Amino acid sequence: MATQELALKLQRRLRLEQESEAAQGPQQNGLDGEGRGLPAESARARNRSPPKAAQEPPAKELTANADSELKAQLSRRQSIHEGTARPRPKVFKPHTEFPEFSRRQIKDMESLFRRYDSGKDGYIDLMELKLMMEKLGAPQTHLDLKNMIKEVDEDLDSKLSFREFLLIFRKAASGELEEDSGLMYLAKLSEIDVAIEGVKGAKNFFEAKVHALSVTSKFEAEIKAEQMARKQEEEERRYRKALFRERQAAFSQ
Repeated sequence: MATQELALKLQRRLRLEQESEAAQGPQQNGLDGEGRGLPAESARARNRSPPKAAQEPPAKELTANADSELKAQLSRRQSIHEGTARPRPKVFKPHTEFPEFSRRQIKDMESLFRRYDSGKDGYIDLMELKLMMEKLGAPQTHLDLKNMIKEVDEDLDSKLSFREFLLIFRKAASGELEEDSGLMYLAKLSEIDVAIEGVKGAKNFFEAKVHALSVTSKFEAEIKAEQMARKQEEEERRYRKALFRERQAAFSQ
């Protein structure tokens, strides 16, 4: 619907521009709108350029810029609609989109992801996933590897982004994966504790809610622990610096 509206706007603008040029053409050649000659003085007045200070940017140039911008928007919308172009990606915030995991868990998953992203392009493709499963001691067939990617491949690009990689552990933690599936093997053999049994054992909504609150409390506790550790390091650094100054003053006396 939006693509059709843009196309109609573009057609209307081009038609108005053509009609305007057709109306102005005879007058610029010393003719009136019906093709009759204008008085000599009127023709000279029309052809006389205005003072430079009063000149404005030509309307044709402004129209051309607007048309080119409209054409670009129309072309991109059409490409997205046909599937030949992707919408602009949003900024991915793992801690916001995956609040069930602690900062430490997400950091461990990111380290694991980067370890097997041998192309350093931000994705794990089929061959990199094959190597990963072999290293974890659970080699998979070519078809199994494709099915593993397909199960979490939201953008259908046949490879795993970091967000899709985190989806594996979310599905494993919530009991959405088959016990003998390749993704379940990946989650279990990666040595990343995602409290699978704790989440799977939630029997109803209220227990799941309590679990979510406990995860949030754990997340806040980790932040406070990191802040306390940094504060302690800073105090120790100040103490060592003060002790060094005292010793330096004692030797200089």
